[in-house]
Formats: sequence, structure tokens, C-alpha cells
Amino acid sequence: MKLLIVGGAGQVGKELASRAPAEWDVRAVDRQQLDITDSAAVERQVADFQPDVIINAAAYTAVDRAESEQALAYAINRDGPAALAAAAHHAGAALLHISTDYVFPGDKAGTYREDDQTGPTGVYGASKLAGEEAVAAACPRHIILRTAWVFGAYGNNFVKTMIRLARDRDQLSVVSDQLGSPTYAGDIAETLLAIARQVAGKADAPWGIYHYSGAPYTCWSDFAGALLDHAAEAGIIARKPRINPITTAEYPTPAQRPANSRLDCSKIGAAFGIAPSDWQAALRDITRYA
Repeated sequence: MKLLIVGGAGQVGKELASRAPAEWDVRAVDRQQLDITDSAAVERQVADFQPDVIINAAAYTAVDRAESEQALAYAINRDGPAALAAAAHHAGAALLHISTDYVFPGDKAGTYREDDQTGPTGVYGASKLAGEEAVAAACPRHIILRTAWVFGAYGNNFVKTMIRLARDRDQLSVVSDQLGSPTYAGDIAETLLAIARQVAGKADAPWGIYHYSGAPYTCWSDFAGALLDHAAEAGIIARKPRINPITTAEYPTPAQRPANSRLDCSKIGAAFGIAPSDWQAALRDITRYA
């Protein structure tokens, strides 16, 4: 297996590089090594390496800043994936691409299925949806993996932020009216690698869009409480601060967040035998995020 990991310096990209089987020929590239908005550079990289599978873990993820950096968000989240998809198709490779719950408006009462109507409410979600469409148009052999509330040992994420704030504060105000699924970056990496094994070299794999996120569903304030319980028990914070649940309206942001990010993950289980991420298990070794 020849695997090209794009976005190798990100929280999922680093997990992919560290978890890929030793017997695979793996090339992981970061932004300095490959600018995915440069389609000629993408074509050269893929033509040179000739991968069986490309995993795109590169993305513009600054949700609020995207509202004022629309051109950059679209360049990275739409044009970059379009270039990767075209290069993958020319090389006969499969493309596995990470997307997001933000492609949905978040106003559904139940969980979101892959075929539900999209309707992003901000630039970030709209740019990611445009990336999905670009991938599907340019590379028939694609898997688009929508995920949500990603946390891990690398990069910036909610878990790391809560631990940092808890070291200095006696109480924290955390939004309680947004529902979703925390998803461990290491589990996303394992999922992508498992799919890569199953689709490499195949023309008739179950291509398309899949949801993959954590279980059980929760809200941000309850997630914060759970992770800080572990942090206090492990001694990486002196004590657990009080969690004050607040509403989204009490914590305004430039970009609107989906009120409901609960993804239905039954399709990926049926097609690939993959279960949702166990975010509670991923928090047991809380020291990895400190």
C-alpha cells in the first residue's frame, strides 16, 4: 500500500502518520511541503509518488475567522480538495476526504443522515460543502468522511482549551444548548486507515459520503464536566472548576454554530464495520491532552 497523507501536521494528520502500518509506504506532507491550493504542485506530488490512496486531512478550520477570510477558506477547503481529487483520478488513486457537521444547518430535531438536506449557516461550512462537491465531481473513487467536535493530542481543540482555562479559574461558563458528538482524532485516523485497507485498488468499493463521530451524544457543558473530572483525578489540574451552563445567545460568536450536530453513523457501520468513536474511553488517559 502506498499512502499519501495531506495535512500531515494537523491533529488527524499526525495521528494518521503515527498509526499507519509499518509495512506501508507512507508519505505525509504538511503545508510547507505541499500547498494544496497550488494545483500544479499537487499534480506533481501525486504523479511523483503514485499513491494507492490519498487521505486529505488538510483544512481551514478557523470557524469564526472564516467569516472575514472567505477567499482563503474557499481556497483551502474547496480548491485544494478539487486539485487533490483531480490528481487522484489521474493517478488511479482513491481519495479519502475529511468533512464536517457544519455542512448542516443544525435545526433538525433528530440525528443527521448522509442524505439529509445540507444548508451551512457560515463561510466555514459552506466552503467545506463546496469541497465535498468538488471531490465528488473530480474523483469517482472517493470517500467523504463527515465528523464533528474533534479533539486529540495535537493542535488546538476544546479539551486542551478547557484544561488550560481550568488551571487558572474557579468557574467556567460553557454552552449547554448545542448537541453533538465529541470525536477523538486517533479514532478518526484509525477509521480512515481501516477504510483505506478496504478500498485500495478496488473499482467497486462503496464510495460516497459517510458520517463518523463519537458516542454518546452530549452537549459542550457536559463534555467539559466529564473531561475536567478526569483532569482533576489525574492531577493535571488542582481542582475541577464549577461549570456554569449557558446558552448560545449568551456566548455570541462571529459564525453561527449548529444547535444540533448529532450525526447518524449507522451507514459506515453497515458498509465498513466501523463503530462510533468512544470519546469517554479516549478521555481516560487525559494526560495526553495536557
